Amino acid sequence: MQMGLIGLGKMGANMNIRLTRGGHQLVVFDRNREPVDAAEKIGSIGAVSFEDLVSKLSAPRAIWVMVPSGDPTEQSIQQLIELLEPGDIVIDGGNSNYHDTMRRANMLRSRGLHFVDVGTSGGIWGLAEGYSMMIGGEQEAVERLRPIFETLAPAPDQGWGHVGPSGAGHFVKMVHNGIEYGMMQAFAEGFEIMHAKTELNLDVAQISEIWRHGSVVRSWLLDLTANALRENKDLDGIAPWVADSGEGRWTVQESIDLDVPAPVITLSLMMRFVTRQENSYAARLLAAMRNQFGGHAIKPKD
Repeated sequence: MQMGLIGLGKMGANMNIRLTRGGHQLVVFDRNREPVDAAEKIGSIGAVSFEDLVSKLSAPRAIWVMVPSGDPTEQSIQQLIELLEPGDIVIDGGNSNYHDTMRRANMLRSRGLHFVDVGTSGGIWGLAEGYSMMIGGEQEAVERLRPIFETLAPAPDQGWGHVGPSGAGHFVKMVHNGIEYGMMQAFAEGFEIMHAKTELNLDVAQISEIWRHGSVVRSWLLDLTANALRENKDLDGIAPWVADSGEGRWTVQESIDLDVPAPVITLSLMMRFVTRQENSYAARLLAAMRNQFGGHAIKPKD
């Protein structure tokens, strides 16, 4: 199958390799020329602009946009819709807000274009392990893209599925990432408790390996945790600062809008904010309050 791919960051580049190895012909474009040159070396066709990419694809076209969510995705889609023809498909494989996805789907539909949202999980490991894909959009468009999804997935019949109408793919991926926040926080807290129990001299890297086999908490996330601890058990040189890319916030907002309690996901998001406060005013105020009501000692600032 022939397809265009816009965006050759690490994940997009790995997708390009997997699709090319699967026998698909890709026309690729990135604003940086270097990854395009690399893609050409494994058999993809390079493009120098959106116009060039579209011209090198035969109709009906399918173009996968794999760029950061927000304005980069918006600008890419706006440029594409001016170049495409009725019947063409635009795929958004990034972590877009599902509200934006629904709006974009309506915009493209009014021009006779199809829009498919693909919540994509697998990160840099997707090349070797395959990608998990949660897909929203019209059934006809999704079915046309089946060979692509079967190639990118861990197996043709595993790890991907059409979950609902436009926006559903990104909505499900949003919740997926919210759950991920909670799981990561639980692992981080548990390993910190063990690391702090110095009198037992626990080897947390060893324990992570034990848990990987037979334990009810075994998971790919634990596998990655074990990798990290094996490489750097004391996490030397790593700053205690954790970013959030948006999906956790959106999941919490949906839980509020739907009156669905989600305390674990919500608190895991809040804990990421805590990591960004080198000198937390709230923490200092808590210490002052404890001193006021109980005479508890205040630790002097270094």
